[in-house]
Amino acid sequence: MKFYIKSLGCKTNQLEGQIITQSLEKAGFIETKNKNEADICIINSCTVTAHSDNQVSYLLKQIKRDNKKTKLVLTGCTAQNAKEGDFPEADLILGNREKLNIEKYIEFIFKENRKIFADDIFAQKKYFGKMLYKTTSTRPSLKIQDGCDNRCTYCLIPFARGNSRSETVDKIIEQVQIYKDEGKKEIVLTGIHIGQWGREFNLKLIHLLKEIEKTDILRYRLGSLYVNEIDDELFDFLVSSKKFCPHFHLSLQSLCDKTLGNMGRTYTKKEACDMILKIKSAFDLPFIGCDIITGFPDENENDFIETKNALEKCRVSYIHSFPYSKRTGTLAAKMQGQIPMHVKKNRTKELMALCNTLHKEFLSANENKQRTIIYEKMGKNGAYQGVSENYIKVYKKSDKNLQNTVEKVILSEFDELH
Repeated sequence: MKFYIKSLGCKTNQLEGQIITQSLEKAGFIETKNKNEADICIINSCTVTAHSDNQVSYLLKQIKRDNKKTKLVLTGCTAQNAKEGDFPEADLILGNREKLNIEKYIEFIFKENRKIFADDIFAQKKYFGKMLYKTTSTRPSLKIQDGCDNRCTYCLIPFARGNSRSETVDKIIEQVQIYKDEGKKEIVLTGIHIGQWGREFNLKLIHLLKEIEKTDILRYRLGSLYVNEIDDELFDFLVSSKKFCPHFHLSLQSLCDKTLGNMGRTYTKKEACDMILKIKSAFDLPFIGCDIITGFPDENENDFIETKNALEKCRVSYIHSFPYSKRTGTLAAKMQGQIPMHVKKNRTKELMALCNTLHKEFLSANENKQRTIIYEKMGKNGAYQGVSENYIKVYKKSDKNLQNTVEKVILSEFDELH
């Protein structure tokens, strides 16, 4: 039987999609990239915004319309929160724990007696994961943690992922070695909230990173962090590291204390700005990206301008901005002062324009610097995409196969930087 899989959302979900593929292929199924010829179509969903859920619903209907004979499996975060009667097009709904054992549930798509398998995610006290033994990714993700102990007022993800649970150091190092043996040179540590890794072991992220430093992997990068999770010990370690890529993705969401308080965040504007400036002073032109939600309930124009001005003053490298999405079941959905969508979109456009300016400034500052590039697969333009340690993308045409090769370059030699 042939299966098609579409994974939406974050790096963690993308990685889990690869594990689903690995499990099904081991069980004798054949992957196809053409959903119209698949016997089984799997949507590995994301529920971070209302748009994400709408995308899931649209895909299910589209696939069923174009391939009436296929069996539809919905899994991932949207599936974890699904109730009886939701998503009638789906023949089988699997929660986030169940999807990693998908081969054990496939038989139920041919039965009528039970449709949803999604155990209480908060009952999961221990981390559950599987090794990925083969990946086409040049810079593969490595999941170190699942779930989140925070309860931000706008976020549904803890209800889809549960409380924070950490993979053991030994298992993580085993996966690092698998990637190394496969010839990988860079890994990306990912999870739902990696700054909470190790809590149940009375460990902190730095303990894991010290073990990764001992391996033969060339370099690694970190997923999203809160600014107050980068304590002095971790900061000094990252500065002195020979393997850490100076690429920070900071989960900010706002730089206005009133809005941060309404969001239930655990740091202040000053703490965030001080950390950004500290990073910039200690590293050689580090990439500093951040997430910003626009139009959070009760965010007036002055609040938004405060955030915008702070971002401009800090000169971050990149801003991922998006409108606040009202999620039923969260505290923020019940708050007074909901912002009209056109206002949220206009604020997002303003931050996108600022991002464009700041990112060009960052690239310009790097133009004559020497960087170490890892080349990935060839793109549609006939050039190999390469990525520097501080997350600058370059493109190089070559008659040789450059994929997974490493080269020190002067960035001014490239016509195009991204």
